[in-house]
Amino acid sequence: MIAPRTVESVACLGCGCVCDDLAVTVTNGRISDVAPACPVARAWFGDGIVPAAVTRGGKPASFDEALAEASRALAQAPGRTLVYLGPDLSTQAQRAAVAIADLLRARLDTATSRPAASGLLAAQRRGRAAATLGEIRNRADVILFWAVDPRARYPRFFSRFVEAAGTHVPAGKSGRRLVSVTVGSDGGPAGSEMEITIASADEIAALSVMRATVLGNPLGELPPALQATARAAMLLKEARYAAVVHEAEPGAGQVDALRAEGLIALVQALNGPTRAALTTLRAGGNRSGAEAVLTWQTGYPMAVDFSAGFPRYTPDVRGLDHVEDAAAVLVAGSAAELPAEVATTLSRVPTVAIGPRASETSFATRVAIDTGVAGIHEGGTGYRMDEVPLPLRPPIPGGRSAADVLTALLASLQALPAGRKG
Repeated sequence: MIAPRTVESVACLGCGCVCDDLAVTVTNGRISDVAPACPVARAWFGDGIVPAAVTRGGKPASFDEALAEASRALAQAPGRTLVYLGPDLSTQAQRAAVAIADLLRARLDTATSRPAASGLLAAQRRGRAAATLGEIRNRADVILFWAVDPRARYPRFFSRFVEAAGTHVPAGKSGRRLVSVTVGSDGGPAGSEMEITIASADEIAALSVMRATVLGNPLGELPPALQATARAAMLLKEARYAAVVHEAEPGAGQVDALRAEGLIALVQALNGPTRAALTTLRAGGNRSGAEAVLTWQTGYPMAVDFSAGFPRYTPDVRGLDHVEDAAAVLVAGSAAELPAEVATTLSRVPTVAIGPRASETSFATRVAIDTGVAGIHEGGTGYRMDEVPLPLRPPIPGGRSAADVLTALLASLQALPAGRKG
């Protein structure tokens, strides 16, 4: 038996907080403990064991055979290939996947292009007043949670950024005033100083009332629920530093598409009488990193189309909505969260899957190459929800890395004769 070893300062991509202060204990090659305790981190790390298969047509194959077959499948129809960036990839692996999409003149979609689109587009239209999570912890004395309780999907958000002492809020949670707004079935955190419940149909009106209050515009007669939001707006306006927290990737429930725009406008208005920031909660797996890579490589955060030989932005025509039109598909990263209808279609399209548990996908693949998980087996860079890059320190290094496989696939495609690729 090998003595347990503990790796300190490990970053967890289980959620968008990317806590980088974890201690991960490895016993006999398996992860046996993660501290501080966090259910999301414990589930994401698991025991650290992932498959290491390479298949071609569902049967075991050598790596070189699989790579050659993947190159042939993806290059068969230039301009009609789809590249999907799933979670659990490092920034370095994402860069290689974007380069493959460029080479193949492919459409490129991401795991968050659908759920986070409204917020991304609203920020492009209006701009966005944001801040790092460290600045929120150090400065925010009034925090409003809009239709979200971070403790459900982001268990350590409260302890790290709300309850912790900050340079300008040395008393921590007791030095902050919390406001909780519940919209329909989307609840805010209980136990806040001010708790407000509004109907989903009144959400945009409530945000308009709050913005008007901040700007000092006169208000007419308001129903009780909207009167409460006006009082909340005054509390934000009187803060030294206000923070508004919302969820960018809500669950299955329907959310008003104007929510993100209303929140952005409210925070921008607050940056007149006081200082304020919008904190956007994002899921893990380095999803924010995918948008960052796409933005610096193409100028666009999602829904990029290389079919014309240069990147075009097509936010209303996303690749995942038209999988059946693709001649071939590259799924890079974890495929577990692909919608069921997309997975069904992929079984009818020549598909290459490269990433963690690629050999265990629910759809048939032409080629599947298992890799490690970024942050568990593979180093590199991951992005926090506030777009801060952090180094990944894998507690179980070794094995096949997604960055290496995608880079090898790119080289293989580049070596094909002219006319066989984009």
